Amino acid sequence: MGWAHDVVRVRAPATSANLGPGFDALGLALTLYDEVDAWIRPAGLSIEISGEGADLAEAGEEHLVVRAMRAAFAVTGTQPPGIGLRCVNRIPHGRGLGSSAAAIVAGILAARALARMNGPAGDGPAGDGPAGDGPAGDGPAGDGAESGPGTGVLPDDAVFRLATGIEGHPDNVAACLGGGLTIAWTVSGRPHMVRLEPLPSISPVICVAPAPVRTEAARRLLPDLVPHKDAAANAGRSALLVAALTQLPAATSPGAGSPDGAGALFDATQDWLHQEYRSAAMPETDALVRRLRGEGIAAVLSGAGPSVLALLVGRESPDYRHHLDILGSIVKETGIAWHISSLDVERHGARVLSPEPWPGS
Repeated sequence: MGWAHDVVRVRAPATSANLGPGFDALGLALTLYDEVDAWIRPAGLSIEISGEGADLAEAGEEHLVVRAMRAAFAVTGTQPPGIGLRCVNRIPHGRGLGSSAAAIVAGILAARALARMNGPAGDGPAGDGPAGDGPAGDGPAGDGAESGPGTGVLPDDAVFRLATGIEGHPDNVAACLGGGLTIAWTVSGRPHMVRLEPLPSISPVICVAPAPVRTEAARRLLPDLVPHKDAAANAGRSALLVAALTQLPAATSPGAGSPDGAGALFDATQDWLHQEYRSAAMPETDALVRRLRGEGIAAVLSGAGPSVLALLVGRESPDYRHHLDILGSIVKETGIAWHISSLDVERHGARVLSPEPWPGS
């Protein structure tokens, strides 16, 4: 078959998983993006990278975006003669901000769009909604994926399943695909997700650590068993966190244990399952989280760390400016080169930006 040589551009957001007590389940999409341009070449592989991970351009077939594209093309039943990639990476690597999930999702969506463009019916590229046509569903992923380029190649649930299989866990992948706040879980080896809309007042601030920590190293510190009371406490706080992010006016709903009336959101971000166990691998991160929480700021480890996520409320409110000033002062006092980024919740998820969506897709 002949392959068109149009360039597909995909934008994939950073994500923060866990959010404190929601270990391996909750994810929040953030307005920090990697962009990938992909096209079909007559032969060979070409990779250009600017920004984060520029040194990985020589990885060839082992590059994560390429691996994800190859896996997606394998599902379609056809590998292209060659692939060209141009990556603009803004998501820091190894900092707990979902850079690997963004690379995987971008690669799969790019391959899906290219496969659809080159389908025998000429059905055009993937749509511009989350995961191409809309948020990934919560049904069993992978059912109904057709063989060969064309209509129906890699429906959204299959994208979610494939991305989770490459990543190894669904929390960051779910948030990257769906945007907003996501809850992910696995049943009989199959990932599922639901997407929720966070309150407009939720304003995430990221303190990006100056050096990476490998997720595998941080995960090895976790115990096989935890006290029942800790598991019970985390279950309650996870439920409260979903409510605080989506329903409760956090700035005006103080919890019983909240310093200076910071609200239910502060109480909801308390964790007993993973953060303290990981502190040995990132003592500076642990110290920053403790100091911020001591000032009533809902601060948590972002993913497996070592970055810190602070969930502030109401960008236009005096409390927001007050807490942001406190955060900046504490970070400066550490003497460590944390990079502070005030972001928003990304509410659409990964998208195919170009070519323009095919009419009716």
